[in-house]
Amino acid sequence: MTSDAQPIAHLLARFAVDQRADPTLVERFGEDIRGRIVDVLGNSLAATTTAVFPVTSTVVRTWGGAPRATAIGLDDGVPTASAAFHNGTLAHALDFDDTHLPSVLHPSASVIPAVLATAEAVGASYEAVVAAAVVGIEITNRLGMAGYDDALGNSVFFERGLHATSICGTLGSAVAVAMLLGGDQDVIGHSIGIAASMGAGLLEANRTGGTVKKVHCGWAAHSGTVAAELAVAGLTGPPTVLEGRFGFLQAHCGDRVDLRALTDNLGTDWTLGAVGFKPYPCNIYTHPVIDAALQLRERGITADQLDWVEAGVAKPTLRTIAEPPAKKASPETGYEAQFSGPYAFAAAMLGGGGLGVSLEDFTDAAAVEPRRRALAARVRMVDAESATAAFPRRISCVLRYCTQQGEEGEITIPVNRGFGARTLTADEHLTKFRTNASTALPAQQVEALEKALQRLPHLSMTDLMSGLRQLAPTHGSPERKGS
Repeated sequence: MTSDAQPIAHLLARFAVDQRADPTLVERFGEDIRGRIVDVLGNSLAATTTAVFPVTSTVVRTWGGAPRATAIGLDDGVPTASAAFHNGTLAHALDFDDTHLPSVLHPSASVIPAVLATAEAVGASYEAVVAAAVVGIEITNRLGMAGYDDALGNSVFFERGLHATSICGTLGSAVAVAMLLGGDQDVIGHSIGIAASMGAGLLEANRTGGTVKKVHCGWAAHSGTVAAELAVAGLTGPPTVLEGRFGFLQAHCGDRVDLRALTDNLGTDWTLGAVGFKPYPCNIYTHPVIDAALQLRERGITADQLDWVEAGVAKPTLRTIAEPPAKKASPETGYEAQFSGPYAFAAAMLGGGGLGVSLEDFTDAAAVEPRRRALAARVRMVDAESATAAFPRRISCVLRYCTQQGEEGEITIPVNRGFGARTLTADEHLTKFRTNASTALPAQQVEALEKALQRLPHLSMTDLMSGLRQLAPTHGSPERKGS
């Protein structure tokens, strides 16, 4: 499929229509999408114990409107776009969502909430859900790859301080919702054209603070839903919205774009297999640092024995997890701690739970705990040539250390856990889901939800989502105000 004869948005719309009609899609991707729904719902439930939950709850209640879908944790139904916003925010709030490499996008946190809300509102089948989710994620990832510069070794979006996840996720969500609403090729194409004016997101909060990034995926899910609804109602978008002189890619990335990434082998080569699941609830750039710390513990070395630590990571990641150095060594909140390489090392050495680093390692109280801060202060983040060369197709780390007794050593993490040959096992997925869900639900309800998710191909989205309106009165574990 090429873009020579038709605008790219038209080709993507044709692709969406073709996949919706493909009876083999569930057989090929049904289990994968079920796993992503499980991951998103687990992450979302855990996020109901954070300070962002009352924020979005208050806002969507204020918006009001026809009760068509479930906003997790709210007793009453809300409009479809409101549910997508609330649930998408929760899905991304803990930075625990799946990630596509090398674009470093989190596609499911926007696409899945938009799909679930719309499917619940219109009574869509699981077959329709799978088709919409697969196509929405595929388009999100391909948009990210169109803005990936191989020579640069990084996303042009990120180089410009733009959050590609929310920007590209808006368009992927719009296509997915338009598919569920029964839109034809023209309507789906217009949903892309409209959504391109709605996607946004800046990354400055990663560097200097602020919690606005939490709503990025929620807003992408909301905007994509609204764009599709507007297209169905008759609003139109420019046909050359992606490749045009004043289009999506030119506006966000300038001339450093790869249009072929959008359409080459579309429907043949899928990006879904390159979307890994996170084992740790923090920025993915910190993950190989955590992996190295856990291996250090396996060697029998404790935090008190360490004199200094040097964590070598990919140069482009330093701006996110190492700069400014003083702030990264002393995060003030659990949320800031999620984007700190030095703190991630300390958490892995001194914390535990979950799959090695747990949600409780990123509370406000944990972030300022003196022993963790003291250890983080002994961690120096540097550019490692091998990690930079591998980035972002692999997130890696070379950790050097010296003990108080003068013993030096090195640990190399060639690829972060959850990706490639280190993909999470079924048991690890289950551990992550149970750990997350149990923060908001009593054990009996977690077990019931787990069984319901196992029956997902035969369970309506209404039955699945309506069961998430009632949470435990205590909301599980103590509130992670900074998360």
